[in-house]
Amino acid sequence: MKRALLFVALTIGSVSAAALAQSSPAKPYKVVFDLTSADQVDQRAVLRWIKEVTGVNSRTETEVVMYGRGLDLVVSGKSTMAPEVAEAISASHATFSVCAIAMKNQQVDKSQLLPNVQIVPDGIGEIVAKQRTGWGYIKVGH
Repeated sequence: MKRALLFVALTIGSVSAAALAQSSPAKPYKVVFDLTSADQVDQRAVLRWIKEVTGVNSRTETEVVMYGRGLDLVVSGKSTMAPEVAEAISASHATFSVCAIAMKNQQVDKSQLLPNVQIVPDGIGEIVAKQRTGWGYIKVGH
């Protein structure tokens, strides 16, 4: 009889633990997105991904690092998604960082960037530094 009660108690405990694990939110993580394309499909994709991953867990950290033609996403007059970038920064606490080298090569001044966009000395260096501290890496492309 004691064995039967022990078995029932363990079974209920296991089922409860499994149900609790399924209902708890996913663990947050950190991911850096590498955007080098002016392609609007890629730009829309990274904005959608930010919304999706932070929708699963609002504590997930995201950063979009832009160099090459990726700067177009955050340059006033070139960006067709400025409202979406602003929403990602405010609602999802996403960070958008542009490469100073790419800015120089493309003759983009910091005054041309959308509000709250950060400048990093080297876009590739920023990505490598993030990876060294445990951030995941996603190359944006299709």
